Amino acid sequence: MPHRTYPFAARGLYLVAAMVFCALMWSAPGSAQDRDKDALFAALKSASSEMEARRIEARIWEGWIGAAPTAETEAMVREAMSKRRVADYDSALNLLNTAIDQAPAYAEARNQRAFIYYLQGRKDKSLEAIEETLRLEPRHFGALSGKARILLEQGRVRLGQKVLRAALEIHPYLPERFLLLRPKKPDGIDL
Repeated sequence: MPHRTYPFAARGLYLVAAMVFCALMWSAPGSAQDRDKDALFAALKSASSEMEARRIEARIWEGWIGAAPTAETEAMVREAMSKRRVADYDSALNLLNTAIDQAPAYAEARNQRAFIYYLQGRKDKSLEAIEETLRLEPRHFGALSGKARILLEQGRVRLGQKVLRAALEIHPYLPERFLLLRPKKPDGIDL
């Protein structure tokens, strides 16, 4: 059977179709990326030591930051984090707002914005940004622990404890675990 060649345009369409298929498969639920992320969260939950948990946590954070749809957006978030470290909150917020405008589904940009709002003392705005983060990434233990801290600071202890427990279900070695109240023992003698 003779070898068949396809015109350039047909090969180009085939290549585009293959790229689209691969992109859809990569972003589809159950993709290899999702399985890797699920494996990291499972390993975090079952970590046998705080040191092991910190190593896994770092990989998850890098995954969240690296989930930016473009290198430019990721660079903006990283730059905003650098600005935050030197308390240049206004510059950090400008970068994060631009990143969110460019990539509304990028959860880590919203999480970093929530942190800036918290550092500025704008706790209600921080809670709004945390909710946006959690809508996009429900397992974001950083956002959950931030929400728990704010609620506890606002005196909303019962709700804060509930959120903290949810965060600890995901990441048992969170530094905020010391804020968890132990159930009070009833007074009297148990017969």
